[in-house]
Amino acid sequence: MVGYLIRRVLLGLLTLLLITMVIYALIRAMPGNPLATDAAMMNPENMPSEEDIQRMQAAYGLDKSIPEAYIHWLTNMVRGDFGSSFAEKKPVLDVIGSRVTNTLLLTVPSLILAYLLAIPIGLFSTWRSGKADERLVGVGLYMLYAIPSFIAALFLQLLFAVKLDGTAFELPLMGIRSDEYETLTSTQKAWDWLKHMILPVISFTYVSLAYYSRFIKANMEEVVRQDYIRTAKAKGLGPLRIMIHHAFRNTLIPFVTLLGLSLPALLGGAIILEQIFNWPGMGQLYFRSILTRDYPVIMGLTFALSVLTLLGQLLADMLYAFVDPRISYK
Repeated sequence: MVGYLIRRVLLGLLTLLLITMVIYALIRAMPGNPLATDAAMMNPENMPSEEDIQRMQAAYGLDKSIPEAYIHWLTNMVRGDFGSSFAEKKPVLDVIGSRVTNTLLLTVPSLILAYLLAIPIGLFSTWRSGKADERLVGVGLYMLYAIPSFIAALFLQLLFAVKLDGTAFELPLMGIRSDEYETLTSTQKAWDWLKHMILPVISFTYVSLAYYSRFIKANMEEVVRQDYIRTAKAKGLGPLRIMIHHAFRNTLIPFVTLLGLSLPALLGGAIILEQIFNWPGMGQLYFRSILTRDYPVIMGLTFALSVLTLLGQLLADMLYAFVDPRISYK
């Protein structure tokens, strides 16, 4: 096990190095640069001199070639210094840290809801396979999966924020809290946060719910055709016990893989949804960083999401041995 972990960690470090190298080269190759979006450069009444431009290029690191600039970033990153945001003039870790909680407020409830609902729906669909009620559920899930999440978000806003305006079912159109938030009591503040979370969480959840449910059903249908399931039925075991204790346990390996790959989504957020709901999370930060060519923030976010992806895959591999005793890492 220790030898396997060491090999995976070394491979992960090499993968991380290649990812950051490629991403850094790509963002530096994008048209435009941070100077084009700097307020001082965009003021026609106070155009900077050539010396000021050279000074700003040096401050942004644009006076270095791409390999030199990447090595400079990598050296500082190894020391724990991710640089400062060009747009916000603050350390990258502070900029990202201020958005993490906001993103987790959406992604964690969404992920929990998706799995809590997808497992029973998937099991029910397998148990009732071919029946009218299962087909009805399947059609509903396919309809959900076919509708893009941003389209559903706009419809939800139209319904709950516009059509139901002034009723007990009205929900906020966008934002993370109300304008009068600071004047509310603690209970009212919690309710205000919850109201603002409802529509984004629904938009985050429903596509995942449809996909996970069909994923579980597809894997379960392979298992229920195995001989040991027929043997369990012949012994007189109930359908619920067969589904949960015999069939579902043997579909845990692909399920664990899916769970591991969901880890980056916890911090990645969703760029389009966070823009629609004006939610100050990681997805919105990524989008604005690209628009402003904020290289340090883009690299900080890329590094964080790459690490989470690699950790998710490693966690899934480690869990395989727990869900299937036949797997050994010796």
